Amino acid sequence: MKTPRNFIVKFAYFLDASTKYNSIKTFFYNLLENDNYPYKKYFDFFMIFVILSSVTLLVIDVKHHVPKWLDALDLYFVTTVFVVEYILRMWVYSDVHKIVIEEYEEALFFSKSLKTSTLLKKIFKDKWEYITTPSAIIDLIAILPSYRGLRVLRVLVLFRAFKMLRYTKSLTSFLEVLKNKKFELITLLTLSGFFIFIAGIMLYVFEGNNQNPNIKNLFDSFYWALITISTVGYGDISPVTPEGRVVTMLIIFTGIGLISFATSIIVSSFSERLTMLREDRIVQHLSKKESITVICGFGLLGRLVAKELEREGVAFVVIEKDENLAEMAYGMGYKAICADATSEKVFSQLKIKTNISHVLCLTSDDIVNIFIAVNVKSLNPNVHVSARCSDEEVAQKMYFANVDQVIMPEEIAGMMAAVYEGEPVAFEVLLSIVDQKDKIQMDEIEITPQSFGDGKKLQEVEIEAMRVILLGVLRNCKTKDSEFIFNPSDDFILRAGDNLVCIGHVTAISNLKRKMQ
Repeated sequence: MKTPRNFIVKFAYFLDASTKYNSIKTFFYNLLENDNYPYKKYFDFFMIFVILSSVTLLVIDVKHHVPKWLDALDLYFVTTVFVVEYILRMWVYSDVHKIVIEEYEEALFFSKSLKTSTLLKKIFKDKWEYITTPSAIIDLIAILPSYRGLRVLRVLVLFRAFKMLRYTKSLTSFLEVLKNKKFELITLLTLSGFFIFIAGIMLYVFEGNNQNPNIKNLFDSFYWALITISTVGYGDISPVTPEGRVVTMLIIFTGIGLISFATSIIVSSFSERLTMLREDRIVQHLSKKESITVICGFGLLGRLVAKELEREGVAFVVIEKDENLAEMAYGMGYKAICADATSEKVFSQLKIKTNISHVLCLTSDDIVNIFIAVNVKSLNPNVHVSARCSDEEVAQKMYFANVDQVIMPEEIAGMMAAVYEGEPVAFEVLLSIVDQKDKIQMDEIEITPQSFGDGKKLQEVEIEAMRVILLGVLRNCKTKDSEFIFNPSDDFILRAGDNLVCIGHVTAISNLKRKMQ
């Protein structure tokens, strides 16, 4: 004989195994709760529009009768939307079927009977946790103004405005700031309440015995103390005795101190929070792009690389652990995140498996650069990793860590210095190319599939006719079997994926790029 308990357990296992059910629930969870879900913002805009429309109609209806169709729209459509949303939020809050399965399997393990009443209590308790949350209470109260039978419920229309806290991230962030500083704010509120209580009692003692006609009871004294300590001072109650004026002076100074304290707490909290919001926005923006270059470290070398990538129009982001350097990068107009690049979290947020193509480890610490490289390669071995290194022994270890390219600035600087001492003219030529003096640059041009140069011989491409000097061709540059062919012959056949290393005028290089892509 089938009992309700058996049916509930069987249905719970059915839901747990149902792919369609889980995908539907995941969809609604993302739509309601997941800020990173691309379609959530459209749902938020829709709900804000519904809320503002409802509030506007109910406010206008206080003195002017709105058309019946608008009244019906508010009564049926808006109420239905709010009710459906409330039910969906309660549904996605937790998985009831998992509670049932957990209780059932526990009962089997301990060989005890599973009571239907116990099961229902567990389910009710789980959902009651959601119902009693402040946001759920606001959602529930926001439904009540729809019932036209009780006009007094119309005052609860204010709670429909409070619902917008769910859909406006800036307002939610403000509440999170207050929540994070709860201890400081409660301390400040307690201290303020103590001073208001003491000042109110003192003024009542000094002027409550018919000396001040505006102070008729203790409430008037507390009212005066509150508006005075807040530096509002309406002027409707003023002390008339010397003692009362002394109390006023003391409480004014106290109020200024308390307001300064509260301001410093909130400003510091917002400063921290705004930085987090800015970085979250950067992450969300970059997570939608492909072929992102990540610069880890914003020292002198990092700044030079960022400047060059910006000139080339490459999408990149700076990850810097030092707050001052991260703020410097942001101040220079770059997208910057203050985070530890040796951690998996920041790369996962940037979607390293699909969106990141290159990672440049440019910190001044070789060991940190190795850790960053290992972290990146463990998340996605296909990402091209270049790392700065100052020690030759460490450089060998970097290759063991699958670093694709090791950059040794000191070695390069030494070679340049040797060239300058032995061949100063050649050095000046190289320096002018690097600095792009006279708009001369050295660049690499990738040949894309089905482009002008794909499958053609060099003599057919006629690179020299485009006023560009070809130094060589880099073949298989994206693999470890890359090969640089210096000054190839005219019969050399180009193919997709080859990189032409050229020197020429900026305009000529740009013209050749357009042909090869």
